[in-house]
Amino acid sequence: MTVILYFRCFRIILDAMGERMMSYEKLAQVRSRIIIGLKQTQRAMKNHEVSEVFVAVDADEHLVKQVTTLAKELDIPVTQVDSMKKLGEACGIDVGTSTAAIRIESST
Repeated sequence: MTVILYFRCFRIILDAMGERMMSYEKLAQVRSRIIIGLKQTQRAMKNHEVSEVFVAVDADEHLVKQVTTLAKELDIPVTQVDSMKKLGEACGIDVGTSTAAIRIESST
């Protein structure tokens, strides 16, 4: 019974890690449409230019809450990632970032 519980926990952790890895890969694939940083993300969200928001779980909770609250109000999906540093790297910058977003693809 204990082995089964450990296996289930391990699967949950691996699934979460896989989802986070896919999030970083997703950002790398759409690098030309990435919005980086808290203020820029909020501005783009208010202008209805964002299709998805990424938030680092190790960022300042007070700041990130502003973005997640606005995303909920505007019905924008939020993906949590585990590291500001990794989020910055996925965005192509040398420093960490608390938030990033994907700009809606233009139809032209």
